[in-house]
Amino acid sequence: MKRQLTKYYRLLVFFVCTMFVVFFGQIVIAQSNYNLGIQGKQNVQLIVSSDFVVTMNEAQPVIANGAIAIKDGKIVAVDTQDKIMASYRANRTLPGKDMVLMPGLINGHSHSAMVLFRGLADDLALEDWLQNYIFPAEAKFVDENFVRVGEQLACWEMIRGGTTTFVDMYFKSDVAAKVVDECGLRAIITGSSIDFPSPGFKGWDDAFAASVDFVKRWKDKNPRITPAIAPHAPYTVSPEHLVQAIRAARHYDVPLTIHLAETQTEVKDIQQRYNATPVQHLENLGFLDPRVFAAHVVWPNPSEIELLAKRGVGVIHNPDSNLKLASGFAPVPAMLKAGIKVGLGTDGAASNNVLDMWNAIRLTALIHKGTTLDPTAVPAKIVLRMATLGGAEALGLSDKIGAIKVGLQADLIQVHLEEPHMLPLYDVISHLVYAADAQDVDTVIVNGRVLMHKREMLTVDPERIRREATSIAENIKAEFRPSN
Repeated sequence: MKRQLTKYYRLLVFFVCTMFVVFFGQIVIAQSNYNLGIQGKQNVQLIVSSDFVVTMNEAQPVIANGAIAIKDGKIVAVDTQDKIMASYRANRTLPGKDMVLMPGLINGHSHSAMVLFRGLADDLALEDWLQNYIFPAEAKFVDENFVRVGEQLACWEMIRGGTTTFVDMYFKSDVAAKVVDECGLRAIITGSSIDFPSPGFKGWDDAFAASVDFVKRWKDKNPRITPAIAPHAPYTVSPEHLVQAIRAARHYDVPLTIHLAETQTEVKDIQQRYNATPVQHLENLGFLDPRVFAAHVVWPNPSEIELLAKRGVGVIHNPDSNLKLASGFAPVPAMLKAGIKVGLGTDGAASNNVLDMWNAIRLTALIHKGTTLDPTAVPAKIVLRMATLGGAEALGLSDKIGAIKVGLQADLIQVHLEEPHMLPLYDVISHLVYAADAQDVDTVIVNGRVLMHKREMLTVDPERIRREATSIAENIKAEFRPSN
């Protein structure tokens, strides 16, 4: 009898254990199914859809009724809405009726905090504007608070206009980097180094030392912030200091940016000093290589264009600033034909006077038709590429941003198509180049994080920025006296 009971107990224990294993096995399977999503769907953080997805990817340039899936800040899928929704399940979905989804705009050249000098000095030649207005104003007013507020105002303006990456060439780089970190944008940040006193510095030695120190402290610190070296220009930096700058950039493996061949005055000045044109002067110093991207390059000669292409130097075209300062018309069609990586920039708002990439896009498409008398000189598709993937290539960031492609960072914008100036719609790329403006941007996403949605700012405080910027401007108006 006892043996039978023992046998029954063993069977019972075996049965209970079996049920326990089966039960918890089902839980594990259920959890696994949950992780994959219902009916085999994969879980992602965000799905964004639109009537059109403009990818800047030749394999699938424009997808009607398209969508993308985003996980860990990266694009994991690009396809039609039906296919994305059938394969992915998201924590958050952003619909895009009457909108186009495209890569965020890349502003390849700016002096961001200079927004606080917007409209301070207009209608002047570059040399007069710099020497008699801007340099004196900077010496008097630029401090950490000025850069903090100016950078916040610039980030607000750029997010509103759909810029997701920008290059900042200015002072107080640590302050600028902290603001960029908080606002969520992506940036290449540099401390401008120059041979004479600048805000907080006696001259080249301490300014350049601070720039290198910033590079050492910020390299690989934040995935959205790239520190860089920035000697101001060939006419403000001596040959030995230019060599020092490029050696540092190579040693620390960071980008270098510089103003180059911006005006005819610069060309004549460098010719008189060094018996070479600005581009050839840098070549003679062993300065030119693919880590370098130069702003403006308005006055290269044909042999210099070939040289820039050969050396892999990126060029940032700033049509608004070049027009306003009467610097001239950069030979963009010739540079593109030569194979130079050309991006777009706004320059600083003191010489533009806005950080609006849509202005730069439209002007680039129009100016070069007029200067070449060729309506096909720079087609809309090429200009839009310059503002996105072309800019990323010029900055050395095309492995991360510039297109909507699996594996790239999710830096994206949604642009409205229903406003009267966007109707009717025959060609979405045409509208983005010739009709769209900053007010059409609805949503901005950087690294998978939503910075603006339905025109509402999510990472900056507009009212506080407006108040602080106005206060600084009042002080400038009360105290500033131009040097001439």
